[in-house]
Amino acid sequence: MPASAGRYAPSPSGPLHLGNLRTALLAWCFARSRGAPFLVRIEDLDPQRSRTQYAAAALADLAALGLDWDGEPWRQSERHDRHREAFEQLRAAGLLYECWCTRAEIREATQAPHGAIGPYPGTCRAPTARERAERAVRGAPSAWRLRGGGAGIAFEDALAGPCAGVLDDFVVWRGELPAYNLAVVVDDADQGVGEVVRGDDLLETTPRQIRLAQLLGLPLPRYAHVPLVLGPGGARLAKRDGAVTLGERLALGERVEALVGWMAASAGLAAPGSVMSAAAVLGVFAPERIAREPTVFAGHGVGGGGPSRGPGSGRA
Repeated sequence: MPASAGRYAPSPSGPLHLGNLRTALLAWCFARSRGAPFLVRIEDLDPQRSRTQYAAAALADLAALGLDWDGEPWRQSERHDRHREAFEQLRAAGLLYECWCTRAEIREATQAPHGAIGPYPGTCRAPTARERAERAVRGAPSAWRLRGGGAGIAFEDALAGPCAGVLDDFVVWRGELPAYNLAVVVDDADQGVGEVVRGDDLLETTPRQIRLAQLLGLPLPRYAHVPLVLGPGGARLAKRDGAVTLGERLALGERVEALVGWMAASAGLAAPGSVMSAAAVLGVFAPERIAREPTVFAGHGVGGGGPSRGPGSGRA
C-alpha cells in the first residue's frame, strides 16, 4: 500500500514569503523522505481576497525552489458541493446551530483583552422563539456553529509533542461559504492526505479539525507543526518586514541555493551559511533534527548568513 500523502496548501491572498516557502520545503521533505506523494492544494475559499496571479506565483516559487508535486493542484473553490455535503451531514445530525453574533458582540461578551476575541460564549446556542424572530427581522448575516460542548481533544504532534485543547462552539459555515476548518478537513481526507505539516500558528485550531473528522467519519492525519519565521519585531513575518519574497531576494542578487540553505539552517538541518538544493536538504532531512524554536528574519543578507533564533515556541 502506498504511503499516505503529504501536502502544502497555500492561500492565494498575496505572494508567499520566505517563511511560507520554508514550511513548504519542510512539508515536501517530510513526504518525500517517506516515499509518499506530495500534493499541492490552493486554498482559495475567500473570493474577496484570492487572486489567480498569486496562485500561479505560488506554484512558480515552489518549482523554483526545486519542489515537485504529484498530480494537478486542487482548488478549494471548485469543491463547494463536497463541502456543502459535509455541512449538511453535520446539520442533519443536530450538531449545528445558527448564530447571528457579530465579532464585536463576541468580543464584548467575552471581555477579551487587547481587542482579541475569546471563546464563543454560546449566546445563540438556545435562543427563544422571540429572539430568533428578532434576529431574522434584523436581517443580520448568520453563521453555523458546531456544538463543541467544552470537549477536550488531545493529540500527539510530531514536533510539538503532546497537545490538547478544549472545544468552544466554532463556525463551520458562514453565509454561502464553508469555514476553513470544515473545508480543510474534508479536502485532506478526500485527497488521501495522511500527514499535515504546517506552521505552528495553526496548532491551536487542530483540535477543532480533529473533532470534525471524527464526526464526519473521516480518517485522522498525523500532524507536524513547524515553528514560524518571525519578523524583526517578533510578530509573524510579513510584507512590512522588507524584501521577504523569493522574487525580491533574487532581485537583490541572492541565489536560490543560498536561500534554500538559509531555510535548512534556520530549521536546524544545516550549518549557517549553507548553500544547498532542495534535493540536498532532503538528503540530510530527519524530523528529530528540526528546531523547536522560531527563527527571526534578519531582513538582509539572508542567503549569506545564519538565522537567529527567537525565544519561546513560536506558537500563535
